[in-house]
Amino acid sequence: MDELEFRRRLLADPQDQDPEVSAAKADSPANQKLATELENLDALIDQALRVDVPDDLVDKVLFKQSSDVIRENRKPKFHLAIAASIAFVFGVMLGQFNWQTLPISPIQQNLGQIALQHYYNEAPFALAANEGASIQQVNAKLSPLGKSFSGSLPGTVSYLNHCSFNSKHAVHMVLKDENGDDFTVFVVPQQTPEMETYSDGNMEAISLPTNNSSVIVVGKEGADIMPIAEQLKLHLNQKA
Repeated sequence: MDELEFRRRLLADPQDQDPEVSAAKADSPANQKLATELENLDALIDQALRVDVPDDLVDKVLFKQSSDVIRENRKPKFHLAIAASIAFVFGVMLGQFNWQTLPISPIQQNLGQIALQHYYNEAPFALAANEGASIQQVNAKLSPLGKSFSGSLPGTVSYLNHCSFNSKHAVHMVLKDENGDDFTVFVVPQQTPEMETYSDGNMEAISLPTNNSSVIVVGKEGADIMPIAEQLKLHLNQKA
């Protein structure tokens, strides 16, 4: 089970006890952390939605005509309790899901900014991987996007997976060059009008448009990223 499917399963049911889900959880500290956070969130939501019913609710319904003043004075309190509970749940969800890659308006952020968010969210397990994926495996991941690489890649593929990128299905991989430096690569089915760059002072991202898609490369600030991005763009083809 890949990371994307694991996240979808847990988001649908944090209590999912399927053997595949349990195995994926045990195989990765990041997956264990995600499962724990979702279980805690599920418990908080359940607790927040347990709104106590006022003791005199039945009397108020059966004899509502007996005292309009009392009824109108008490009604806002009950509504406020519900509103407070909903606000609490919404706040908890925002706090818990801060790590998650949510759809972000292109007007607010360019692809480089989104790529850096992915990099920081997934670096703990992506950079530690050593999969040694082949070009055939890379092209198999690219197949749903209608893309493929021809020729050789500018480094060895130490990590390869699908991901959700700005609400689009994308491919995420990590390349190690001949010096052992890591470069995180995203192939996204969204083409920008021109080259984009973004830096946060620590990491830098370059996005190049190609064949109705974009190739985005993330590396350390000051690293020689452009040759890798240009070579990937040159060899990324529309699948026949």
